[in-house]
Amino acid sequence: MAPSPELVLSYKLKRLFDLCAGVVALVLMSPLMLLIGLLVAVFLGKPVVFRQQRPGLHGQLFTLLKFRTMAENDRETGKPVPDSERMTAFGRFLRSTSLDELPELINVLRGEMSIVGPRPLLVSYLMRYSPFQMRRHQVLPGITGWAQVNGRNAVSWERKFAMDVWYVDHQSLLLDLKIIALTLWSITRRDGIDQPGLVGAAEFMGSGDVEAIPVADATVRCHAVTPSIEEADSCRQ
Repeated sequence: MAPSPELVLSYKLKRLFDLCAGVVALVLMSPLMLLIGLLVAVFLGKPVVFRQQRPGLHGQLFTLLKFRTMAENDRETGKPVPDSERMTAFGRFLRSTSLDELPELINVLRGEMSIVGPRPLLVSYLMRYSPFQMRRHQVLPGITGWAQVNGRNAVSWERKFAMDVWYVDHQSLLLDLKIIALTLWSITRRDGIDQPGLVGAAEFMGSGDVEAIPVADATVRCHAVTPSIEEADSCRQ
């Protein structure tokens, strides 16, 4: 079914906003990005920019750009080192302030990402999503999103995905502006950056694909309709 004219107009306005905001942010932040790049080269070495394939709109892959925040694996043995050991104080600072995300502005200008949207996650997760969770790919991924200003990595995967789908169903320019403002506030507080004892969040291993789960006296249709965030948190094995 073709999208409605209102939806098409909404997408065009969002893209226009992304282009305008992305260009302005990239121009204003370019001196800071240059400084960060030099510091990354000094403290962590090359490559300065971390590149990784991530699924975007409709699950299509693109190359995500971020400033590198981790040291390399053990050069002498060649063995992989846990992320918690590879993370340096400088890298942790970049992550806690979200400065490592600045190169994603280039992804926005390319049309691969939006300023606001569900965060682009690992390619391996694509096969682990339920149909409900897969709906997060109905919009462009974002530098920040509704889940990022409502707990980030401190909440469960199921709750984050429920918030992503809620954004898909309620996206608007006003909501995007609200999320951007909340993002600036959350950066100053540095809440929910990592799960305790981890760098970022634990790997998402899937939540099953259950059609309906009783919750109290009601039944949550996890994939037929969009449940509330509280209900969707119960849609797991």
